[in-house]
Amino acid sequence: MNPQNKYSSAHEAIADNIRLVKDFPAPGVVFEDLTPVLADAEAFHAIVTALVKVCRELGADFIGALDARGFLLGSAVAYELGVGVLAIRKRGKLPPPVHSVEYDLEYGTSALEIPADAWDIAGTRVVLIDDVLATGGTMAAAARLVRQEGAEVTGYAVVLEVAGLGGRAVLDDAPLVVINDLH
Repeated sequence: MNPQNKYSSAHEAIADNIRLVKDFPAPGVVFEDLTPVLADAEAFHAIVTALVKVCRELGADFIGALDARGFLLGSAVAYELGVGVLAIRKRGKLPPPVHSVEYDLEYGTSALEIPADAWDIAGTRVVLIDDVLATGGTMAAAARLVRQEGAEVTGYAVVLEVAGLGGRAVLDDAPLVVINDLH
């Protein structure tokens, strides 16, 4: 951790900066907005530092960054580790050819994609990063996509986990690290 950083942990940085929005996106829900956390340079640094430590321990050749907020975190982590960042995009954001995997949403399906001819990730170790784990569908689909291309998912790292939505249960046995849970 940077000695000039006022935060001793990512947990403290999150607690000091997170914005809680009641009744969004639906009545009774409290939305945890990370935007102010990421906007505070020292808080952002504390989160990235914690993610770097986790990804180093999980052994990453690539950081799989999930569209879109995972891009913010994943690219910073990949840069610090000196590894590549694999941008895992939502359907329709990349020109063909792409490798794709579909997954179920509450009301329909979606898909994640990576370029088919940009690089070969077979045999590499990938840590998947996103900002929040909720139902886990997107993260599980990203893992399937990466494995479909021959890479190993060595772990999952998120900043927050929404308790009670069951996201953890839909992931496989690769380690899941929630940065806000680290003290």
